[in-house]
Amino acid sequence: MAGIDKRQELRRVIQEGLRVQRGGPESVEYVDVSSSLADIGARQNHVVFGRRGCGKTLLLQAVEKAATKQARIIYINCEDYKQHSFPNVLIEILDQVFDELERNLTGWFGKKHRSRQLITEIRKNLVTLKEKPDAQTTSVKEVSTSEIKSKVSGGVAVEGIKLGASEVAAQKNAIEHEYQRLDSKIQKLNLLLPKLKEQIREFFELSSDVKTLFVEVDDFYHLPRTMQPHVADYIHRLCKDVSIYFKIATLRHASVLYADRGSQPTGAQERHDYQPINIDFTLAEFQKTSDQLWQILSLYANKAAMTKEETDGLFVGGGFSRLVLAAGGVPRDFLSLLLDVLSRKQPTEGIGKDDVRLLSLAVFQRRIEELKADSEPQEQDALLRGIYAIRGFCSTKKANVFLVSDTVLQSQNGVRDLLNRLLDYRIIHSVGSALTHKTQPGTYHAYMIDIGAYANLRKLVGRFDEIDVTARDARERCRNAPVLDEATLMKGYRNAPAATESALLATESETTE
Repeated sequence: MAGIDKRQELRRVIQEGLRVQRGGPESVEYVDVSSSLADIGARQNHVVFGRRGCGKTLLLQAVEKAATKQARIIYINCEDYKQHSFPNVLIEILDQVFDELERNLTGWFGKKHRSRQLITEIRKNLVTLKEKPDAQTTSVKEVSTSEIKSKVSGGVAVEGIKLGASEVAAQKNAIEHEYQRLDSKIQKLNLLLPKLKEQIREFFELSSDVKTLFVEVDDFYHLPRTMQPHVADYIHRLCKDVSIYFKIATLRHASVLYADRGSQPTGAQERHDYQPINIDFTLAEFQKTSDQLWQILSLYANKAAMTKEETDGLFVGGGFSRLVLAAGGVPRDFLSLLLDVLSRKQPTEGIGKDDVRLLSLAVFQRRIEELKADSEPQEQDALLRGIYAIRGFCSTKKANVFLVSDTVLQSQNGVRDLLNRLLDYRIIHSVGSALTHKTQPGTYHAYMIDIGAYANLRKLVGRFDEIDVTARDARERCRNAPVLDEATLMKGYRNAPAATESALLATESETTE
């Protein structure tokens, strides 16, 4: 009975901690297998990169827990501004920062009349800007739609895989057009910046305790990509030469933090304006990733009062390693899968490889839904076609691992961007780099398509050569994997059916005889 209660308790604590959010149940501590926690607490600008579910929000929350009395945290979730137009989105982010300061004024800075006066003046200026009618969204859509129609045929970029690049370029041109018209809001925001910084400096001078402010900007990728460099640029300029440091968390390949606007750079540049923190552990470092996930599971097991023996008993055979693979090394996916598997097992049964395989198709389906939710509408068709092409190639070659030449990755932007975006969305996984092929010249990067992409095959024997990337000889076996070249990828991309998503989610009974 105790074993049953403990497994149920484990499921409860995992469910409560699965998604970190402010005001929710206390989460487990951040498992730091590198130096991320120490780095992000420093008085330095940082951008945290990691796939969905890798612990970016948990890391930001850990900074708040460890903050000293002299450092205070303001947390902003960009998902709240997902549908907002530019530059209103920037005004609203700024207003949230100063709203947080105003609400915590007494606790953080003491009862100083001048401090409250400064905050009131700043927020009044921002409210005045925001109240001005914003006709920019309509204009951008009109120009964007016009340019897209001239570059795209049937919703697919005819000149090659562009991942919505034609559409993105059109939107970028449209926003640039509006920007160059010197919209009064942008003009006034830029004119307001020196005054804002002057008031912020005075604000800190008046404070006897708080000397540093960390502004955490979570899920930055939810902002439209054409707006991102402008928002990053203003945040960076606001923080420069004052006691404020930004901590942005985002998906690397779904974010544009720096861009050239004409001859003038816009945004925040890696290594120059911020230090990157990568918390994404890939299947290429399987042992390190596996150890991290075991530590996370152990923390939850401890909260459920499970012993080490009881935690070990959750798995049989290669069940744990298979769960790591099916999760792509992502902690939240790992825990979600564990919840699903445990709900289907008897109280004393261990989780095996087949248990994971039966659920991996559902995980694949959820990832496609998340891709659609996170990506911009004009990119989705290209991404789905890319998945269809890669899965078709793997199915034809009967292989779960494929190689792409480093030369192609360096010279073909469309191919590189597609693969990078699918890495972000956990559709494919990096399993090796700088590999030499056994029969072809050059060096290659190895990718594994997600287990859920071929979970519809009930039996792999004779139908699929699955390389076990957890095995010691995995790197050697990957050297003999099939090579996906640009022409083959393009052929599969162009041949994808109109109902690409339905074809991707079809079950075995629908796709095989």
